Amino acid sequence: MHYQPIEDYGIIGDLKTVALVGLNGSIDYMCFPDFDSPSIFASLLDKKKGGYFQICPHLQKMKLKQLYLPDTNVLLTRFLCEDGVGEITDFMPVGDTSDGSILVRRITNVRGVLTYRLKCCPRFNYARSSHTSERLNEKQITFISDGDKDNSLHLKSTVPLEIKKGDGFAEFTLKTGEIAEFVLETAESDKVSLDASKNCVEECLTSTIDYWRKWITKSAYKGRWFEAVNRSALVLKLLTSQKNGSIIAAPTFSLPEKIGGKRNWDYRYTWIRDASFTIYAFLRLGFKEEAMAFIQWAEARCENIGEGGSLGLMYTIDGKKKLVEEELDHLEGYKKSAPVRIGNNAHGQLQLDIYGELLDSIYLYNKYGEPISNQLWQQLTREIDWLCDNWQQADHGIWEVRGGKKEFLYSRLMSWVAFDRAIKIARSRSFPFPEQRWQAERDKIYDSVFNEYWDSEIESFVQFKGSKAVDASLLLMPMVKFISPKDPLWLSTLRYIEQELVSDSLVFRYQPEEAASDGIGGDEGTFSMASFWYVENLSRAGELEKARLYLEKMLGYANHVGLFAEQLGPCGEHLGNFPQAFSHLGLISAACDLDRRMNEER
Repeated sequence: MHYQPIEDYGIIGDLKTVALVGLNGSIDYMCFPDFDSPSIFASLLDKKKGGYFQICPHLQKMKLKQLYLPDTNVLLTRFLCEDGVGEITDFMPVGDTSDGSILVRRITNVRGVLTYRLKCCPRFNYARSSHTSERLNEKQITFISDGDKDNSLHLKSTVPLEIKKGDGFAEFTLKTGEIAEFVLETAESDKVSLDASKNCVEECLTSTIDYWRKWITKSAYKGRWFEAVNRSALVLKLLTSQKNGSIIAAPTFSLPEKIGGKRNWDYRYTWIRDASFTIYAFLRLGFKEEAMAFIQWAEARCENIGEGGSLGLMYTIDGKKKLVEEELDHLEGYKKSAPVRIGNNAHGQLQLDIYGELLDSIYLYNKYGEPISNQLWQQLTREIDWLCDNWQQADHGIWEVRGGKKEFLYSRLMSWVAFDRAIKIARSRSFPFPEQRWQAERDKIYDSVFNEYWDSEIESFVQFKGSKAVDASLLLMPMVKFISPKDPLWLSTLRYIEQELVSDSLVFRYQPEEAASDGIGGDEGTFSMASFWYVENLSRAGELEKARLYLEKMLGYANHVGLFAEQLGPCGEHLGNFPQAFSHLGLISAACDLDRRMNEER
C-alpha cells in the first residue's frame, strides 16, 4: 500500500470531528468522537497499522474525481471506467451537541454494472488498542475496543456484511441507478441512531445539504474570488466546535512539514492566536454567531487565568490545558516521517503576541458584533495590566521556537496591538481604565520598534533585537495598522522580505540558518498563510496587478476541491497539517482586501 499525497483528500465533518476522504474512496483519517480524541482511522500516518474505511470498485484501472456538492461540505468521490461510473456521497450530519457523530457513505452506480469492495478496518486509540468484532445480523457489525469498552462502533449497511480478521468486509454488485448505503456511528443504545435505509439516509442527506447552504448564504462576500472564499469559509466552519465555540488550528496531527523530517506537530487544539485570526475572517464575512461563540469560550478562559493575569496560549477544545506531548513510536509516520506526535509541548511556552490577537478579535467583535460585557472588560483589564509589566520579556514568539527565547519584533508588535485595541474599546464604551499607564506602555513599544528593530544597513525591520534576519510575521505590521503600507520604511522592508523569503508568489516563514533557532533543524516548505499575507501587502501598497497575479498563482496551488495544507513543497505538494485554518483565513483576508481596492480603482 502506498501513501496518497496529502492534497488527494477532501474533508467532511459535523462540527465535532472530521474525516479525510481520499480520491480512492478511502477514509484514511478520523478521530472519534471529538477533534482531539484518539484516532480510529489513521492509515494516513501508517498504511499498515493506522486503519481505514475504503469503498471502491474492484478494478485495476479507473479515473478518480472528487468534488463538493455546491455550497456544502458534502463530498462526492467518482470512479470512471469503461464498464461504468460509480460515486460515493460522503457526509456527516450536523446534529445536536449531545448526539454522537454519524458517518454516512452512499454508493450510487451511475452507469453500467460495477462490483464494489468495502473494507472497514478501525484501529482504536491511535492504533494502540486491539478490538473485537461481532456480527449482530446480516447487515450490522459492532467493533468494540479492548482498551475502552465504552468506545465502540456500529457499521450498518443495506448489503450483506462479513467479518474477516476482525474487520468489516463486503463485496456487492450494482447496476445502473442502484444504491448501497452505509452508516458508521457510536454504538450507544441510549442514542437515537440512523438507519441505513434509503429513505432515512435520503432525509438525512437533504437536511445536511440544507444546513450548509443556509449557513454559507450568510456570507457578505460577493466578489471576484467567490468560490475560493466560500470554500475557505466552509473549511473554517468545519474546524469550529459546535458544543464549545472553540476553533482548532487544523484537524490532523503529525503530518510533516518536510517528508522525512521531524517537524511533525499536533494541531487539533485551540490556539488563542489561530482562533482569533479565524474570528477576523468570520467577522469580515458577516458570521457573527461564530464570533460570539468563540468570545464566550475565550471569556471562560479569562475567568481562570489566576492572579498573575497571564493567559494560556493554547487549550483543548473544551478549554483544558492538558496537552502533554508524546511520541507514538509504533506508527511510522506519513511516508516514514517520524516521530508521530500527539499533544503539544508548546502549551507551556511564553508567547506574548496572543494578547494582541485576542484583543483585536474582541475589539472587532465589540465593533461589528455585540457590545462586550462588563465582566469580560474587567478580565481584560487584568490581562492588560499584567502585560504592562511583562511585554519587555523575551519569549518564544509566533513560530514557537524551541531553541531559546528572543525579544521578537512580532511579540512587541502584537503587544502594541493589545494596548491600542484595549484603549479603543474603553473609549468607545466609556469603560474605566488607567489611561495614562496603558497609553504610556503602548507608546514605549512604538518607540522600541522603530529604535531597536530597524536596521539601517539592510534597510529593514528585523526579526528580533540584534538580528539581521527577517521573518514573514513582519508582514503583519501594516495589516494591524502599526505602520502605513506605503511608508518608505515599510516598503523598504517589504522589498527586503521579497529578497530573502519570497520565491515567486510563495513565502517562507524564515531562513532557518539566519533566523532565531527553532531547536528542530532542517528546512521546510513555504508557509501558505504568509504567501497570502504577502498578496495583501502588495494590495495595500497599491501594487494591484502584481497582487492579483500572485493571488491567482496561490489559488492554483489549492487541491482539487479548494483545500490548503499548512505549507507547500518545491513542486507544489502540500505539506503539514491539513486543511490548515491559517491558510484559509489568509486567503479570505487577501481576497477581500484586493477585491475592495480593485473596485475602488474603477
